[in-house]
Amino acid sequence: MSTTQRIAGAALVAALGVTTLSACGGGDAEDRTAGASDAPKSRTVTLVSHDSFNVTDSVLKEFEQQSGYTVKRLKSGDAGTALNQEILTKGSPRGDVFFGVDNTLLSRALDNGIFTPYQVKGMDGIKSEFMLDPQHRVTPIDSGDICVNYDKQYFADKKLAPPQTLDDLVKPEYKNLLVTENAATSSPGLGFLLASVGKYGEEGWKDYWSKLRANGVEVVDGWEQAYNERFSGSAGGKKAKGDRPLVVSYASSPPVEVLYGEPQPAEAPTGVSTGTCFRQVEFAGLLNGAKNPEGGKALLDFLVSKKFQEDMPLQMFVNPVVKDAQLPEVFTKHGVVIEKPENVTPDAIAKNREQWVKAWSSLVVK
Repeated sequence: MSTTQRIAGAALVAALGVTTLSACGGGDAEDRTAGASDAPKSRTVTLVSHDSFNVTDSVLKEFEQQSGYTVKRLKSGDAGTALNQEILTKGSPRGDVFFGVDNTLLSRALDNGIFTPYQVKGMDGIKSEFMLDPQHRVTPIDSGDICVNYDKQYFADKKLAPPQTLDDLVKPEYKNLLVTENAATSSPGLGFLLASVGKYGEEGWKDYWSKLRANGVEVVDGWEQAYNERFSGSAGGKKAKGDRPLVVSYASSPPVEVLYGEPQPAEAPTGVSTGTCFRQVEFAGLLNGAKNPEGGKALLDFLVSKKFQEDMPLQMFVNPVVKDAQLPEVFTKHGVVIEKPENVTPDAIAKNREQWVKAWSSLVVK
């Protein structure tokens, strides 16, 4: 979930009063570098990622014991920042594997040639819809849906049905209720822009955003500000006295509100407008010029293993991509399944992303 963005996992937990996503692992997120200095250099494998990557310590330790590799984690800011650093160090990368490039930025990574092709063990178990690179330079690891979330209590008090579709958001009854992130600076903001492109096409998305702007949409720089400060439905937003009952976030946000609620509510206080979504897919790849390519391949195999895939939802609040991975109960009970997210092909994103963002900025951020 880019996120991420969503990215989503680290910011989601921060919104609920937990400082970082790693905190939700109960102290499990410390980089496993102990002993690395004593081990042969070839036995250390370095994972470069955005800040939201996390894994339960015992799960990672099991991989290390079975593989003989020690994993060093190098977190590098948000997804866009992390990717840009790898592009700048192309051919002499800072690590062996990069995790966190999503389908909105995939073409930038592939065009810059930062990855070496590798077909992971267990590739047949990955759902085919996530296999976006036929050359296997990257492997899908997780997916998440960028969607409008709503404050259930606000709409109940107003006796107003929450919006469910993109069309609903431009109706007069929802004027001045929505906050979204800047598409030029935020992964969920870009995802929401792409949802409108997928829905209305090249000829219609600008008109749609003109209507949203006229209907009082608020634009802020990033997810944390939108969800944790301006949105009235989140725990963080309530503390900050946010007054926007609609926010661009993730379909996984309601389960997080339940999981970290104090006291834990029986029902999520927020809902998802299921007709507003864009699907985000995150990938990992073996970096071109990696010092430990064999260790990198073993690490990529681990990232698509059932063990990691089933650990991932409560660590990064994203969905597995392998067919037999099971979701935790808090996801199945309080989450929603987005059956038909809006879609924009990777080729179309690659060709048009920069001009779409530039046009959006000129239209909406004036």
